[in-house]
Amino acid sequence: MSISINSLKVEFSAKCLFDNISYIINPKDKIALVGKNGAGKSTMLKIIAGLQNPTSGSVAMPRDTTVGYLPQHITVSDTSTVIDEVRSAFSHVDEMKARLDEINHQLATRTDYESEAYQELIEAMTSLNDRLAMEQSENFEAEMEKTLLGLGFLRSDFDRPTSEFSGGWRMRIELAKILLRRPDVLLLDEPTNHLDIESIQWLENFLITKANAVVLVSHDRAFIDNVTNRTIEISLGKIYDYSVNYSKYLVLRQERLEQQMRAYQNQQKMIQETEDFIERFRYKATKSVQVQSRIKQLAKIERIEVDEVDTSHLNLKFPPAPRSGDYPVIADNVGKAYGDHQVFDHATFTIKRGEKVAFVGKNGEGKSTLVKCIMGEIPFTGSLKIGHNVKIGYFAQNQATLLDEDISVFDTIDRVAVGDIRTKIRDILGAFMFGGEASDKKVKVLSGGERTRLAMIRLLLEPVNLLILDEPTNHLDMKTKDILKQAIKDFNGTVIVVSHDREFLDGLVEKVYEFGGGEVKECLGGIYEFLEKKKLASLSELERNTIRSVSGQNPDASAKKQPQSSNSSPTSATTTPTSGQPRKLTYAEQREHEKLVRKARKKVEEAEAEIARLEQEIADIEATIAAGNPPADIYDRHASTTKQLENAMSLWELASMELDDISKA
Repeated sequence: MSISINSLKVEFSAKCLFDNISYIINPKDKIALVGKNGAGKSTMLKIIAGLQNPTSGSVAMPRDTTVGYLPQHITVSDTSTVIDEVRSAFSHVDEMKARLDEINHQLATRTDYESEAYQELIEAMTSLNDRLAMEQSENFEAEMEKTLLGLGFLRSDFDRPTSEFSGGWRMRIELAKILLRRPDVLLLDEPTNHLDIESIQWLENFLITKANAVVLVSHDRAFIDNVTNRTIEISLGKIYDYSVNYSKYLVLRQERLEQQMRAYQNQQKMIQETEDFIERFRYKATKSVQVQSRIKQLAKIERIEVDEVDTSHLNLKFPPAPRSGDYPVIADNVGKAYGDHQVFDHATFTIKRGEKVAFVGKNGEGKSTLVKCIMGEIPFTGSLKIGHNVKIGYFAQNQATLLDEDISVFDTIDRVAVGDIRTKIRDILGAFMFGGEASDKKVKVLSGGERTRLAMIRLLLEPVNLLILDEPTNHLDMKTKDILKQAIKDFNGTVIVVSHDREFLDGLVEKVYEFGGGEVKECLGGIYEFLEKKKLASLSELERNTIRSVSGQNPDASAKKQPQSSNSSPTSATTTPTSGQPRKLTYAEQREHEKLVRKARKKVEEAEAEIARLEQEIADIEATIAAGNPPADIYDRHASTTKQLENAMSLWELASMELDDISKA
């Protein structure tokens, strides 16, 4: 059941967004739609979904094809509970039954058995019967529960009115409804913007294992790399189609451009030589035949064109940070509650000057709430000290939506700029890709990424030394995210980033604070070290529970004395732990335990091998430095490799702890 996009053209105010675009969406395609902010990705999804008409061209899809579309922003006014709202996803089953009854009635009353229309009715009935059989074979209630839990809801949320939830959680409800309908094609516009890391990983698995065709717009590189098998780039009105995921597409795209450029340069050289020959011998009678031959040869050449590349990019650099005290943020037993709901409590930590840290965890666990406590926007319990001379620059999660839509880009900045900076507004806007006429655009016509860029400019209007960025990458394209990441790395102040974007946080932060279960836990190391630690910890717990559950034993039973009956059989005596005597494992349990130990030991050995490799690499770099005249980047390599060694040591420590725990189990 393929969908065909034919000769699509879209124009806005005399500007051509797409020009003669054609491609096919196949039944099992997982497509990443990529391109710069404003390239037309969201417009493309709306056209496929039938919500917007192109200037010319068409979208052809078979009859009865079902489409699920999740926009970037939704407006909802429902008044039901979460579970009732999600249950409405199955209303199509009732519609299918009604349609089937109608077809059966027509078949019973018509007599034109040989007609084409009668045959079409029979085919429609067969198709509907097959789809109903497939739909009704599933346990709807179980599927709803799994989907809601996977997207981060608690069972206690199911019967709460949807009106109690924020916009991000309402978006999750809509996503749950769309996924449960299992449409033939899913169109998802920035689905990860309102999800936490664990929910993103659940959605990845769902799209890979259960979804049919998927076309998604996302700037989460790890997410689209894991989900997609095809990449379509929209650039300057054209598309470039690659049958690979995003990371491989970047490599192939660069190779394509380089090959094009080499072929173009070789052809230009040949054309120049031919033109030189013609010019040199044009008036020599003895060479007239050769000259005419070269002229004809030149006329027949099919000129190679190099794909036009969009070279516009963001020029982002945070102003130098004024020096602050050694400890910009000191939290001691900080807590926050809303009524009876304790969001978190006893949060105790210190952030040093120059540190770059991440706040991660499920939505609703208090990340943005703690940021508001640091900003002094809401009351809290405990002690929260902001260091000497700390100047905070704050990017709120909803910053882009707070802009006045009825004024221009220039006026948005002009109204908040003060002093000499007002003379440089045009330069700043140009650096943020709002040069020329773009600065006169109304805010309401900007894409989500363009609004985020505009909101980001406010951070540059005065020097700060503590940057607090709450979901700064939402709606930003890949290239802009990379530029923002580098600007934060180069910033010499302190940074707190609230984000669920694994790729963005990787290599940016050296410490992670996890929010969950009413606690705030500190984890040294980067985001992938944190995720590895979480995986190891949960795996270790799972493996211990697996060993215990095989025997049907209470996890705490080994710590208790269990008196043995005087008439117990020899079998029960060997399987029930007694005071001072551990329970003997069965053969199957021993095999399982040995397997877990081997797996854990292998992780330790791999970590040790990586440490040895990095230590040797550092020794080689230091030897190069000692020999004199080292390369310019040698010190950066030394710092980077040293950081990698620290991370490897952390992973070795975690793996060793896991091996120790499993060995004792």
